[in-house]
Amino acid sequence: MQFEKPYTLKEIVDIIGDCETNTNSNHLITGINEIHRVLPGDITFADHPKYYKTAIESKATTIIMDEKNFKCPKGKVLIYSKDPFSAYVKLVKKFSPFIPSSANISPTAKIGDGTIIQPFVFIGNYVEIGKNCIIHSHVSINDYSVIGDNVIISPNTVIGGEAFYFKRRPHYYDKLEGCGRVVIEDNVEIGSCCTIDRGVSSDTIIGKGSKLDNHIQVGHDTIIGKNCLISSQVGISGVVNIEDDVILWGQVGVQKDLTIGKGAVVLGQSGVAKSLEGGKIYFGSPAREANDKMKEIALSKRLPELFERLGVTDIENNLRI
Repeated sequence: MQFEKPYTLKEIVDIIGDCETNTNSNHLITGINEIHRVLPGDITFADHPKYYKTAIESKATTIIMDEKNFKCPKGKVLIYSKDPFSAYVKLVKKFSPFIPSSANISPTAKIGDGTIIQPFVFIGNYVEIGKNCIIHSHVSINDYSVIGDNVIISPNTVIGGEAFYFKRRPHYYDKLEGCGRVVIEDNVEIGSCCTIDRGVSSDTIIGKGSKLDNHIQVGHDTIIGKNCLISSQVGISGVVNIEDDVILWGQVGVQKDLTIGKGAVVLGQSGVAKSLEGGKIYFGSPAREANDKMKEIALSKRLPELFERLGVTDIENNLRI
């Protein structure tokens, strides 16, 4: 999320409270973002040693950390806090507080010419909807969502759901408050009972011309490219990059923080655990190139015949480790 105006380091430190910095300069901060989607001028946080290096080397220029003695590159500022997660959440609540809505369609929403809004639709604060869209009944479009022209959203779908992002504390899960949006580009169709979670700090994006079937989950800060086809019951985790012309068939599951290359096809019930190259067909869990996986399945069916030829009769005991 980018701020409406730059804030000085002192102003940010005063909001956080109970923290220290490594400088008294007039350093400026222009936005707040979670580590995966940072921009120059952003403030982010790192609360575990495995993230320190990533945060320091990211585009962010201000980092909240729970480590005092970390070498800071030139042009960047560290803010020391015993609890960077809570410090970050405090900033989010300051700059992006929850705004209750008193109407089914907020008076601050902008709706383009020719757009049809069916009964029982909720449209939140500062939502923008383009021209010639059809929004079917019982759709919820939450605050700050942006929808392009010629978009169809089928019944019972939620645009801008809360991100599933928590920090595990000793006796509970602490919620990372979100300040991001959902952006749906022109000519997108979204089926019934889908949830498109808003970004934790940036945008969840559905690219121009993409089509989503029913019962699909798209996680926070995920970017889906242009002309993608996503079938029913696909689950996509947060911070996934799906490039243009990708096809995900039914019940595919996609792990967080990876990339699926342009033109890739993932066959039904596959599990994507790591990034996939574009232009290939994949199958299985974990997903592999489909031809290789099919050969493996065919060979596995011949195992009983192989054991028989080798004279192995007690297969269970011979396979026991």
